[in-house]
Amino acid sequence: MAEAMLIARGLHAYYGRAHILADVALEVGAGEVVVLIGRNGAGKSTTMKCLIGLVRPAAGEIEFAGYRTERLAPHAIARLGLGYVPEERRIFTDLTVAENLEVGRRPPRQGLEPWTPERLFRLFPNLGEMRGRPGGRMSGGEQQMLTIARTLMGNPACILLDEPSEGLAPVIIEQMAATIRDLKAHGVAVLLAEQNLHFAGLVADRAYVIEKGGIRYSGSMAELAADEAVRAAYLSV
Repeated sequence: MAEAMLIARGLHAYYGRAHILADVALEVGAGEVVVLIGRNGAGKSTTMKCLIGLVRPAAGEIEFAGYRTERLAPHAIARLGLGYVPEERRIFTDLTVAENLEVGRRPPRQGLEPWTPERLFRLFPNLGEMRGRPGGRMSGGEQQMLTIARTLMGNPACILLDEPSEGLAPVIIEQMAATIRDLKAHGVAVLLAEQNLHFAGLVADRAYVIEKGGIRYSGSMAELAADEAVRAAYLSV
């Protein structure tokens, strides 16, 4: 594994009295794609929200780019270079594609080539063809790509993608996979929360399997694909 950029150790999180995460630990290396995979309700989204500061863990440590972040506000974590694409997308439907991108603009980050609208339009050609279109007049797949592009305008070193393939047509899923591979080629580390094993296999180097708020397995994607017992126990419907 590449040198760890994002590290979580012993995370516990609650919603009220419900114990949602129990001793979650994971790492993401620089320029690596890692998947947190599990069924609905397994704790994937809560883990992502802890990492970006939207849910404060009751116990445990989070380290990003050498900084302890478990007590920082989301905007402070984002300024360190951690991007977040929520499952709900949350684009500004009344703003155009170009205006949505401007909302996400942040200063360049040392050591990384800055993301600009033109560079993003090369990565997402469909967005380049509709830069003047309001976000509310885009398909679900187009909105997902716009959300990722807007997050990249913040020049993150690592990006969290929560269920990026959810509700997308197979052809759009293939495009999304190509986009994530391109991000890796540009040096961006990626952690994605997924339940689609096929999609995860297209993009991820390593996998953590989460079930009932705990990590039950970790290994390479090749090892997970070969382990029928793990897949049957934690990933089958």
